[in-house]
Amino acid sequence: MARSQEILGWDILPLLSDCRPRRLAIPTPQARPKHSRKMTTFTRIPEDETPSIIVDVSRRLSKIDPNIYGGFMEHMGRCIYGGIYDPENPLSDTHGYRTDVLSALRDLDIPVIRYPGGNFIATYHWQDGVGPRENRPSRPELAWLGTETNQFGTDEFMHWLGVLSEGKENRVEPYFCLNMGTGSLDEALAWVEYCNGTRNTYYANLRRKNGHEEPYNIKYWALGNEVWGPWQVEQMTAEDYSKKAFQWAKALKLLDPSLCLILCGETGHSSWDHKVLNFCIQYADMHSIHIYTSGKSHLSNVTAPLSAERAIETAAALIDIARIEKNIPPSVGKTKICFDEWNMWDPTRAPGEKGAEELYTLSDALGVAVWLNVFVRQSRWVGMANIAQSVNVISPLMTTKDGVVKQATWWPLLLFSRYMRGWTVGVHVSAGAYGGVTEPAWLQGVLEQGASWLDVSASVNEHGVISLVVVNINETTDFEVDLVSVGKEVEVYTITGKDVKAVNVEGEEQVGVKESKWDGQGKYKFAKHSMTLLRWSTRKKITEVVQGDGVRLNTRKLGWSA
Repeated sequence: MARSQEILGWDILPLLSDCRPRRLAIPTPQARPKHSRKMTTFTRIPEDETPSIIVDVSRRLSKIDPNIYGGFMEHMGRCIYGGIYDPENPLSDTHGYRTDVLSALRDLDIPVIRYPGGNFIATYHWQDGVGPRENRPSRPELAWLGTETNQFGTDEFMHWLGVLSEGKENRVEPYFCLNMGTGSLDEALAWVEYCNGTRNTYYANLRRKNGHEEPYNIKYWALGNEVWGPWQVEQMTAEDYSKKAFQWAKALKLLDPSLCLILCGETGHSSWDHKVLNFCIQYADMHSIHIYTSGKSHLSNVTAPLSAERAIETAAALIDIARIEKNIPPSVGKTKICFDEWNMWDPTRAPGEKGAEELYTLSDALGVAVWLNVFVRQSRWVGMANIAQSVNVISPLMTTKDGVVKQATWWPLLLFSRYMRGWTVGVHVSAGAYGGVTEPAWLQGVLEQGASWLDVSASVNEHGVISLVVVNINETTDFEVDLVSVGKEVEVYTITGKDVKAVNVEGEEQVGVKESKWDGQGKYKFAKHSMTLLRWSTRKKITEVVQGDGVRLNTRKLGWSA
């Protein structure tokens, strides 16, 4: 028994008192707090009544991790070649990097970028992409049925990140994904050593030989990508993946205990997620889930991201179950959710093997705004999110030979990344609702009161500035809304277009941001099919109270230590 406790990774004896049954004081329904722990609550009212939004700044809830505004660069379509790296284009610098892309991405203030896949990673061998370019082999690429020239690899990506980070206080963090398809544990360990090694060892010296003396100090590493999928090279069962991921994680943490390892989840609401979390929870710093949404009609399209909210809540519960069943000490930091692939995407409209170049509408832009509202509302659980992808491939940013096009979906992403930071604030919405067909179909059953016509989130930053996002998903109706606890000098940012099919293409921008002011008096009219961001100051700075980090896994002793 003692040996079993040691292998589990912690000393269970001090926790025995916490495992005994105890009588819980469960409040009656009348005694329960009206808002519970929810970020935004909703009451459905008759359609002919005036909607209201109550912003309760005293309900400062969970910290919004800046990493929810992360990006993703995969060797797919024109994302890398022709996207960020285009040496033959006159708009590129001496390194071959598109300067217009760099400038646009700096505007988003992206904190972290996932690389190099995605499905691509399952047949990618990192050593093909380092060293002299003339010696790098071209390989068949099986995920998207192309050819990988390996002219852009680990060192080029890290250098490009350095250029992207120029002028920032903190660098844009890299997030690498390991090949758990055709790759080996030895190859994974070698890649980490190449990137992070400081000793006189083979792969650390290879990095130095290739002209990079200092380690890259890459913190985030994913244990494979979508290995549950039938489209994957070397698809696995949950049981086989769990055993493999457990052994890989143990070895990787022995090599570099500072790594943040991301477990390969599915949708967050599947038996796969439950099984792998239960097996690997002690090594899982984060758990990834992937969801793409779309709908055939505007309302099914714009409400589809609400399925991600339920996925986050379900995955969070599965994390708690795994921690409870594995007796993980309560002082150990929470395993967060890494939503490292999300977006609006219809694969039949934009097939992946053909480059997945979506033309996004205003409806899609409002869907992206709802997606981002979800991440803000669920900030307690989400430690990272990465829009897939950052350039050309199902992306808000498209390159042409003469410049870049900022699609309709670019604008909500820009406003959120610029202003929705700090802490999530509690909001209550009273409004009418959509109760029709949803995609996925199960979402309609989850939305017991329907989907509010006004999808809302709010935040407060350290300076006491409130940002309130209201997405009016209704295609035909403006809403005059009572806003409670709003300031008197309000900045207003509005995204809309002539109709939900409005698009941005080269030479014609039908969707953008309009800036204005409001005195905060009376009702505010939220226009049909629009996203509105209101900002005002409480003139009260925020003092954050931070809890200690608790204990961490000691991989050498397989136990928990301070």
